[in-house]
Amino acid sequence: MGVVYLAILLATLACMLLLDWRFRLFFWRDAVSASLVTVVGLIFFLLWDVAGIAGGIFFRGEAVVATGIVLAPELPIEEPVFLLFLVICTMVVYTGAMRILARLRVRRVTEKTS
Repeated sequence: MGVVYLAILLATLACMLLLDWRFRLFFWRDAVSASLVTVVGLIFFLLWDVAGIAGGIFFRGEAVVATGIVLAPELPIEEPVFLLFLVICTMVVYTGAMRILARLRVRRVTEKTS
């Protein structure tokens, strides 16, 4: 039971990457830029967490579904995996929304000229 949360995080991360692959939104559109954005975003959020932990704001809760493995005091192994999911999910949703909005703009222009 102690790996349920980590397993769910990894499964949802895999699902986001499958969506990305299917529609060529982020990594499968430009792997170098996507990798850079992902690394920078992950580092930013990890530093944010470290600052929150150091300030006494963030605490690791005891959960039955978590592994209990910590990378640092108050920083469970699930946190970087969640942050990685957060960055990738955000970028897949963002690039997907931009594609949809661009298609809507093209459709409006073609309807006006018809």
